[in-house]
Amino acid sequence: MSDRQLLERITIDPNICHGKPCLRGLRYPVEFILELLSSGMTIEEILEDYDDLERDDILATLQFAARLTQVKSIYRIVP
Repeated sequence: MSDRQLLERITIDPNICHGKPCLRGLRYPVEFILELLSSGMTIEEILEDYDDLERDDILATLQFAARLTQVKSIYRIVP
């Protein structure tokens, strides 16, 4: 699956999870999947625990996170 096709799995809908980036319109925010991965869970373990997810969903999450880190500059937002 191409990078573009993977990224199409990431949806943003203000009516789902308060507009956070989610997987395929499901209530799985990208940040949740990243937390599972960073806790040490493998892709296979995540797929076993969440049977409505697909391997490409996990890869899309990683691709999305990688793209977010490719910004040119980061600015501090002061309230």
